[in-house]
Amino acid sequence: MSSAATRGPERRRGLSRDAVENALLRVARPVVIVLLLLIAVVPFWYMVVLSFRPLDAVARDPGALWVPLADITWSTYLSVLRPVAEGGQDFLVFIRNSLVVALGTVVLSLLVAVPGAYAVSRLEFFGRRRISALFLAVYFFPAILLAVPLFVFFTRIGLRGSLVGLLIVYVAQVAAVTIYMLRNYFDTIPVSLEEAAALDGCSRLQVMRRIALPLAMPAIVSNGLFVFMIAWNEFLFALLFLIERRDSWTVSLGLSQLAGSIEVPTTVLMAGSVILTLPIVILFFASERLLVGGLTAGAEKG
Repeated sequence: MSSAATRGPERRRGLSRDAVENALLRVARPVVIVLLLLIAVVPFWYMVVLSFRPLDAVARDPGALWVPLADITWSTYLSVLRPVAEGGQDFLVFIRNSLVVALGTVVLSLLVAVPGAYAVSRLEFFGRRRISALFLAVYFFPAILLAVPLFVFFTRIGLRGSLVGLLIVYVAQVAAVTIYMLRNYFDTIPVSLEEAAALDGCSRLQVMRRIALPLAMPAIVSNGLFVFMIAWNEFLFALLFLIERRDSWTVSLGLSQLAGSIEVPTTVLMAGSVILTLPIVILFFASERLLVGGLTAGAEKG
């Protein structure tokens, strides 16, 4: 009787503490979410606002977070997009170069990674269990250590200053991690489905094309988006290989040159930043479900 009486207050204290913790979590969760949203959104919003404001208005009130409709100007974007001969920054050429390199990287890396990941997942060969760790080691190898050897190598073979050389470097960088993630996704596909197709007379290539690839399409798309974001934003190798040829610059390299020039107004720099950032933001939100779901599934095993 005494032990039951002793447990009663303890249980009430425990329930009371649990209720307090739940109440605190209900309050803290939306507060934390709002704070994180403000930290992520406000800088981007301020960048967009600056890109639409005249320079004299920015000088009068640099902290304004809203642009009156009467003050909105498109001159900053026109200045960024116009050719150099017309007094602009030639970002249309930079956007074209970045699209060519990013899309080329996606296509070539997937052409290499899809059959490679399927082979690692399904075929038996020596060192199969350790190859995933090798792929990750290649991806995590610091890029700065490869900069000088690659610079010398591509200079000697005549590809420095060309988008082709940059494309080769990007594919070499992302192919390993793409194979790793796709291999883990192929591991989640039941082997019994492929065995049933093989019993029906399908060859290995037919099984891969008709069974594995359709089921792995979410992971393939999400990895393609991941590779595109890397190639679109990459700066180090673009700086090393393309700095001497302005007509081959990418968007990230062009934006860095705007940031390093004292002659370029801040509003023009912000317009260039919006042009660099907006395609990735739109692409991410348009494919958020595929991106998160595919990458998460590829990280479940390994």
